Amino acid sequence: MEQNLYICYTKNTEIMEAIDLRQNVLDYINNKADSRFLRLVNALAKTYQEEETTERISIEQYNKEIDASIAQIEKGEFYTQEEVEKMAKEW
Repeated sequence: MEQNLYICYTKNTEIMEAIDLRQNVLDYINNKADSRFLRLVNALAKTYQEEETTERISIEQYNKEIDASIAQIEKGEFYTQEEVEKMAKEW
């Protein structure tokens, strides 16, 4: 006789997983995290917040920003790939 195992994944399971994850991260932060780890987590949190709060711009704003960028390029206000690679090596 074949037996099947079915797993029921509910919203409550997601909430409990989030609570467990939060506690694990907080424990790590409080007991083991060095400044590098904290800076990484801080940057990740800021990026995550920015993505959540970023609103789409209008087509008019988009076109305005494109026009401004084209004007900068025409004035020579840009970096070449080689210049960017050189700058990145100096970081």
